[in-house]
Amino acid sequence: MTDNFDDYDAFASAGLRLTVDLGALVENWRDMAYRSGRARTAAVVKADAYGLGIEDVGETLYSVGARDFFVATADEGATLRLYAPEARIFVLCGIWPGMERTFFENDLVPVIASEEQLTFWMSVLSEYGDYPCALQVDTGFNRLGLPMEDAIALADDVSRPASFAPVLVMSHLACGDDPSNPMNRQQLEAFRKVSAAFEGIEASLANSAGIFLGPEYHFDLTRPGIATYGGEAVPGIANPMRPVATAEARIIQTRSVKAGETVGYGRALRLTRDSRLAIVSAGYADGYMRSLSSAGVPLRQTDVAAGHGFVAGHKVPVAGRITMDLTIFDVTDLPENLVRAGDYIELFGSNVLVDDAARAAGTIGYEMLTSMGLRHERRYISEEIEE
Repeated sequence: MTDNFDDYDAFASAGLRLTVDLGALVENWRDMAYRSGRARTAAVVKADAYGLGIEDVGETLYSVGARDFFVATADEGATLRLYAPEARIFVLCGIWPGMERTFFENDLVPVIASEEQLTFWMSVLSEYGDYPCALQVDTGFNRLGLPMEDAIALADDVSRPASFAPVLVMSHLACGDDPSNPMNRQQLEAFRKVSAAFEGIEASLANSAGIFLGPEYHFDLTRPGIATYGGEAVPGIANPMRPVATAEARIIQTRSVKAGETVGYGRALRLTRDSRLAIVSAGYADGYMRSLSSAGVPLRQTDVAAGHGFVAGHKVPVAGRITMDLTIFDVTDLPENLVRAGDYIELFGSNVLVDDAARAAGTIGYEMLTSMGLRHERRYISEEIEE
């Protein structure tokens, strides 16, 4: 596991830095494993482990017992294999011609999600022989997956090749984050039929939100994603997960501006008082979204509050429009000696929760986390993790 916590010079020199608490990550994954009851708990590490680093996140979760992993692409799976040598690694986007070598050499399991992939996979088996796969079945999401009727017909097809032996059948909830939505029950009943058709093969339906729906949704394997990384799985209820990622940006300059002057592009913000502003080295090119601006963007014409940062024990608002590499914060209400050039402002973390920042941006925590992986210095910290 990479540990660059002591590499202070490199971390301190960063304009944007991301701290990943691996101890909190492990606690969250174990919490979801406990909530999964009798079902095993996988680790979803697609999108570079939600922007936090598939190498360190994958190795950490493997070290504490995760043995089933889900990635989006074969390249992600090949990277993960180095850090999770005995794990089953499922590739959610499946397999296409020309990818066989990557799958076979890295012992990856394709998730077959369409008729085209199924046809190709049957041809692969006829040439190479037995090799595991998973089947994704659409139970109403209308994204990826074989139609239910086709999947059940496949299960009943006695003429299918003996080499075709799925190790997992899975589907995905469309409305798991809305516990009262009737779609959850509809998908559950549909998936029960699929699971029964593939008797003896492991089944998986629940993502993070699905785990909170209760044991009926757990089947054999759960797939927590956002909850493992500290995000809220179900909006509107208290989030029991510990924050995992903290994003901070360096203050490049502080400046005093008179009442009546304007700030930033488009003169979007006109100051109503003498103000002190802190300009920090992060903007929308770093994933700190332009929609978090305090003025001059469509979202500010609604009642959604603008973005905030946190510095020297205080919450401070974004001032004006966020630009490509820079964001301005209003630090007028803080004593002048508390905020200086070279200090860091927390963009999200334990004081500004990632989901609160996301709501201010008009999006979700998933997007905030995965977007912040563009330009930053990353370090990992952890308490002693019991393996």
